[in-house]
Amino acid sequence: MKEKVYILIITIMITMKMALINPYVVKIVIAAREEDSIRAISQRIQLSYGWTYKWMHDLAKIGVFRLTKTKVYINKKNEFYRKIMSFIKGVLAKDVSSYYDVLALFGIKYCFTKTDAVFMWTKGGYNIARYKEYYPIFIKIKKEDKAIFEKYCKKLQLNIQKKEGIFYVIEYVDKIEISFADNIPVDSLEETIKFMEKNKYNFEPALEMIKEMYKKKIKVKYKEAVTNV
Repeated sequence: MKEKVYILIITIMITMKMALINPYVVKIVIAAREEDSIRAISQRIQLSYGWTYKWMHDLAKIGVFRLTKTKVYINKKNEFYRKIMSFIKGVLAKDVSSYYDVLALFGIKYCFTKTDAVFMWTKGGYNIARYKEYYPIFIKIKKEDKAIFEKYCKKLQLNIQKKEGIFYVIEYVDKIEISFADNIPVDSLEETIKFMEKNKYNFEPALEMIKEMYKKKIKVKYKEAVTNV
């Protein structure tokens, strides 16, 4: 998401207060909830409390936030806030990778599942039935985080359960067993293999890749036969 954030920053700097535009401010604006705290925001954006405190107070000076001793409140009518949110939503609406990356700022428990788990475990080597005009992103989210997740989607105008464009397909669950593929939260490799085996028609090539990449004992015969011309 870093490259997208920097592009967004350059665009915003043309029309806004240049001293306040940086990746941390963009993340703060995305991550902040209607009623929040500086400490909670610092944890979600993975920035030290001191630096988060500094940027939050700078934003408060121009009216983006109202601060009390323990709470933070967004001023949605603030011009700076409205403009930066407009740019952020414009970027997110068109960019698949941002749909993936922005989830880390929500402070919820989630992992990628099904087709996306396959995509992650094959290190981007296998992606099926998805393209620019139709790109579902499959995720599991804890039921207790449902309301928070949907509030963020509403705030950022991220699509849920649509039939076109980029959108999330969500499975709300009581418990999530999370593994990590290249530091990305995802279903375990074993669960992902079971999903592929249940849908072998679509995932035989991916099973072949997983078999070779992770030295798994998987019965699969996908490799194309070599014919002599």
